[in-house]
Amino acid sequence: MTNPEKPRILCLDDEKNVLEGLARTLRVLYHVETSTEGAAALDLLRTQGPFAVVVSDLRMPKMSGIDFLAAARTIVPDTSRILLTGYGDMEAAIAAVNDGNIFRFLTKPCPTGVLVKALAAGVEANRLVTSEKVLLEQTLQGSVKVLSEILALANPTAFGRATRVQRTLAQLQDHCQVKDRWAAQVAAVFSQIGAVTLPSRTQERVYHNDALTKQEEEMVERLPHVTESLLAHIPRLEGVRDILRLQARRYDGKGAPADNISGERIPWGARALKLALDLDLLESDRESSISPVEVLRSRVGWYDPPLLEAIAALRGENSRDTKLLELRFAQMRPGMVFAEDVRSSKGLLLIARGQEVTASLLERIQNSMADHAIREPVQMILNKDEAAAHALKPALK
Repeated sequence: MTNPEKPRILCLDDEKNVLEGLARTLRVLYHVETSTEGAAALDLLRTQGPFAVVVSDLRMPKMSGIDFLAAARTIVPDTSRILLTGYGDMEAAIAAVNDGNIFRFLTKPCPTGVLVKALAAGVEANRLVTSEKVLLEQTLQGSVKVLSEILALANPTAFGRATRVQRTLAQLQDHCQVKDRWAAQVAAVFSQIGAVTLPSRTQERVYHNDALTKQEEEMVERLPHVTESLLAHIPRLEGVRDILRLQARRYDGKGAPADNISGERIPWGARALKLALDLDLLESDRESSISPVEVLRSRVGWYDPPLLEAIAALRGENSRDTKLLELRFAQMRPGMVFAEDVRSSKGLLLIARGQEVTASLLERIQNSMADHAIREPVQMILNKDEAAAHALKPALK
């Protein structure tokens, strides 16, 4: 049984006796996995991680240690990589260090004390990188959540859409088993920041997918650039800005900005964000009787085909996993989702469809009811458990 307190390391060597010796020497300090083939070791990195350190011999029959560690860097960039090499291979080892493919190289035969020190340094480097990433993600996600709730008060139209798009992206990430999630999630929220620069009338037309004037179309086309400019001075958001810069790019390479990026070269987050944004526009269309998914499928070359089919599957699954119920505000609980807009008697949008119920939102509703006449009940999206629980309760009068 794996000791969760021990850092995990992976050792690659084509000689089994060498691996057995390494395992015996290191198992007191580390949980050790071994492999005799580069391809099999890469599979372990993909499926059995995380590993703090990976150690590889340079001379391997099918895949050299340098090639293996370069591939490992792509799969698990935060894992420290150590290369074991003979004196005759020093030039290749130095080149690997300069290319950034390895954390450290050790000459063979390597004294146990030297190897243990190198592993300890590699584990510490991995810990620092991982801790910084976790802190960054938690800090950014917390800040984005607060920002989105504040901006939802100022612009329910734009940030209701951001909430829906973010939820669609999360579903795609779950479906596609995407591990690095935060950049696309943050991009989904920030994708609507530029919308606050639009006149309220234009926002309403965009929200309902209504026809725009030429001037309005030009304003909407500039939104990705406006958003990217607003975020340009925030550190550590380079990945988010890359997604936002390419959010209008079609899979076939057409669309802004003007460069040669297409297909798989477009970041996954940008491909998914474009699909989610376009889907939301179609689902907001009050006039169309055509299925939004069928409209998306008719746009040849616009979208990543596997992502498009994932959306089709998810829309079918979601209809089975959730239920629509009409509830009064007093019956609403955090986690439920609005299936329709909530407007005042004068037509002012107070809550956009797709927005999730939170404690702060319930308090806002309570405060708004003193100033606005709000129609009740409202259609809400509940999961099966929530729907079953409400079916057992008498309706509030």
